[in-house]
Amino acid sequence: MSEIKTKLSSKDEKFREFALNGNMWHVVLYVSIPLMAYQGLMHILKILDTIMAAHISSGAVSSIAYMSQISFLISAVGTGIAIGGGMKISEAYGAGDYTLVKRRVSTVYAICAAFGALVLCIIPFSEEFLRLNGTTESMIEIGKQYFAVELPSLVLNFFNSVYIAVERARGNSKLILKLNTMVLLIKLGLTAFFIYGLNGGIITIAAATLISQAILLLFALRNICDRESPFGFSVKAISFRGNTAAPIIKTALPVIAERAAFAYGKLTVNSMCTLYGDDTVGALGVSNNISGLPTSMQNGFQEGGASVISQNIGAGDHKRALDAFKKTFIICIITGAVFLVLIMLFLDPICGLFAGGDETFRKLIKDVTQYEFLGIITLGMNAAVMALLYGYGYTKLTLVLNGARIFVFRIPVLWYLQNFTDHGSESAGIVMLVSNISVGVLSLIVAWIVTGQIKKKYINKVSDKK
Repeated sequence: MSEIKTKLSSKDEKFREFALNGNMWHVVLYVSIPLMAYQGLMHILKILDTIMAAHISSGAVSSIAYMSQISFLISAVGTGIAIGGGMKISEAYGAGDYTLVKRRVSTVYAICAAFGALVLCIIPFSEEFLRLNGTTESMIEIGKQYFAVELPSLVLNFFNSVYIAVERARGNSKLILKLNTMVLLIKLGLTAFFIYGLNGGIITIAAATLISQAILLLFALRNICDRESPFGFSVKAISFRGNTAAPIIKTALPVIAERAAFAYGKLTVNSMCTLYGDDTVGALGVSNNISGLPTSMQNGFQEGGASVISQNIGAGDHKRALDAFKKTFIICIITGAVFLVLIMLFLDPICGLFAGGDETFRKLIKDVTQYEFLGIITLGMNAAVMALLYGYGYTKLTLVLNGARIFVFRIPVLWYLQNFTDHGSESAGIVMLVSNISVGVLSLIVAWIVTGQIKKKYINKVSDKK
């Protein structure tokens, strides 16, 4: 294998020193706050998309809500690759092996390119693919063109997700925030112009997303093509042998399965909720959007925390890695508690924003949301535990947690509510409450077991030797 030359910048070297030796509160907040802001802004954009879709019709809202779950199912692969690659890149960075960093960065991009080509092959068969995933004929009629434009956006997002994971590993969270804020504002402006200015349909929402993702990739190419940097792409550095690809794939596969199963489970729940009509599916989608604002921010802390944990594991400092988990856990709980109070205080006007003047739809949204939001603190616990598991590469456990969330705490519970109670459409909210609280409790049990094993295997063992 040919030699790969890399040159670490003074900025990257300084961040590595900070991540491995700085005050942990400062490190976690420094890395995570820009990611939290980015995730929050991204989710607000999705909410605004839904509000603008309500300007078209409630059917448009329901179609986008349903198809977003199908998109999430496809993007699960890209997300899994980005998470698995990002964690292993961070680990190699923490260990100071910059040649391995280069090889892993380049290999992850190559994997994304291969999968992206497969996704593009779905475009000619969009309608059949939607039908295969349980989409109703009315939703297909409204949204098939939207979905066909959404697919290339997902492919661009694969590369952008990897780029963000790479920049996160090197501590460039502020750059991620700046770039994505600019792109999100472009996306918002385009969507508003297409819908309110040109009176366009939902296909224009997908077109705005495609344009904004393309712009982000154009900006990313500057750093991606930096051949001297360990974090740049090089064809020569692509490798599917040894310690380059295997750890990435081993970490990514359970994440892909976890995200895909989670998305498929949500599709199943949405399909089950069509029993109550398309508006209930739309209300559940809106509820997911509202509750998704705090959970997206919690996920920002999850991503930042996982990156810090991985770097300290690479440096062999497991005590410090666990400290990063504890700080992330506290922050995620506080975030959930603050938003629980705020959303419940302003729930009525918030639901009105999504109803498009339809009072019946507004009440339906409120009925579902007020249940789902009660589990927001336990979802914060789950996010922090996920950071720990991702950081240590225990992705099989993340698969177990999210699998249980859908296939133990959600689908069977919804089936029971539909067949043995008379709660009606309210069941869509009740099942979210049950699953969100249950997975939080299960996460705590997993964290208690895993941290005990880590202390026994790494920390106590070192202390005994001393």
